[in-house]
Amino acid sequence: MIRVLRKGERHIHKIEHLEELTHFEHIIWVDLQDASPTQVAQIESRFSVNFMSEQEQAEIETSSRYVETTERIVANSNFLQAEGKEYINHPVSFILKGHILFTYRESDLKTFADTVRKIKQLSSFSQNGAQIMLTLFESRIDLDADMIEHISREIAKLSKGLSIKKRVDESLLLRISEFQELTMALRENIFDKQRVISSMLRSDKFEKLEQDKLRIIIKDINSLLEHTAFNFERLEYLQDTLLGLINIEQNKIIKIFTVASVIFMPPTLIASIYGMNFRILPELSWDLGYGFALLLMVLSSVTTLFIFRRKGWL
Repeated sequence: MIRVLRKGERHIHKIEHLEELTHFEHIIWVDLQDASPTQVAQIESRFSVNFMSEQEQAEIETSSRYVETTERIVANSNFLQAEGKEYINHPVSFILKGHILFTYRESDLKTFADTVRKIKQLSSFSQNGAQIMLTLFESRIDLDADMIEHISREIAKLSKGLSIKKRVDESLLLRISEFQELTMALRENIFDKQRVISSMLRSDKFEKLEQDKLRIIIKDINSLLEHTAFNFERLEYLQDTLLGLINIEQNKIIKIFTVASVIFMPPTLIASIYGMNFRILPELSWDLGYGFALLLMVLSSVTTLFIFRRKGWL
């Protein structure tokens, strides 16, 4: 699918079919979403640009994610998006040639829908491709901020649930692991945008107002990175707390087995003595010998329990 935005006198016009493109004047944005090879070839031929496939975007080296020439800027970035219970990175390719922005992606991303909505809401819209590119990154950063806030709320719920239950649940450890993986993926995603925006900030193809907006985006990105670092610390603290509770529970179990073993040691000793096969035992012919032996066993166990409680070991 191809979307083309053309700037009119008062409004931005949207073109969805290549057949409607009679001339290229006032075009500011050409967006390719899951376009067919034929459509990609048509756009590349008409505008003299070259798009990378999704596989090529994913395999591109970090140092080559931003390339600037005298005619154009080529940037590649990953956009993290929730799909069900999973979060998947979707590569997006940007080509800024003159006043026209070209974007290529395989998936429907909320960032692009939000950007189009922003464009339609502005009646006095006088943007070019560079400004739309910055708006896309602004929208993406806003979504990243929402994701970070969502993770923070979920971490707070985990912490509150742990304080209420006061016991270790395997599902809690799994949830912490999931949030650690998500925070790591989100942090890498934000770092990726930071590199692209920093490269754009060093470019001379952006006007002063655009440079100011880039600086604001960089500040927002730094704030998000600090927030992700804080979430990491909270998750590590929560994980350490859970591991501490696990150790306490294990110690309690070991303590119970230890106490039980010690309590039954004296009765076992007494039973062993009276179980010896000697011909002469003082209580062997005594009518009360059996009861006396049982009483000794009980008294030895009770005495051991009393000593343990007196020492504060129970």
